[in-house]
Amino acid sequence: MSQNTSPEITRMLIALTDGNTEVVNNLLPLIYDELRKLAGNYLRRERVSHTLQPTALVHEAYIKLIDQKQVRWQNRAHFFGIAAQIMRRLLVDHARKHTADKRGGEIEKLPLEEEILVVSNEKSAELLALDEALENLEKLDAQKAKIVELRYFGGLSIEETAEVLGVSVATVNRQWRMAKAWLYGQITSEDNE
Repeated sequence: MSQNTSPEITRMLIALTDGNTEVVNNLLPLIYDELRKLAGNYLRRERVSHTLQPTALVHEAYIKLIDQKQVRWQNRAHFFGIAAQIMRRLLVDHARKHTADKRGGEIEKLPLEEEILVVSNEKSAELLALDEALENLEKLDAQKAKIVELRYFGGLSIEETAEVLGVSVATVNRQWRMAKAWLYGQITSEDNE
């Protein structure tokens, strides 16, 4: 996406916050490629034969993003930070459903759009372990958890993460290293239990 569109995206997001729903149709073409890149970053961590396409994740996330009534969009970076969080939640929800089904949940025929969102057992377990550790980190240090979410799940660079959070690049670098070490300790201790 061109940096030239960033002010236009911010203007449209603020208009959307102010109740102007007419901007929705003009907004999607400006943000679609970046949302697709974000979805691709999430799905790259899944198994090679994963059936979920970035397009399906983008569409589901976009619907949730546009339906946000309590959010006052600040700028493009804020929007993509929330998009990363929503995509993570969507994948975790589907992983939980898949895990519950594998543990004896009722087997039912899924509609095609839900069927393509099923993830593998191993990746589901890994995603759920990371999500649990990330929730624990959020209770201790919300900013470090947000940095992990934006960097790991959202695929944002250190600089983009600093922009979203309104902090320095040095702060993001330092907290990213500490958060990764803390999460590694949490996840490996769970594996040994």
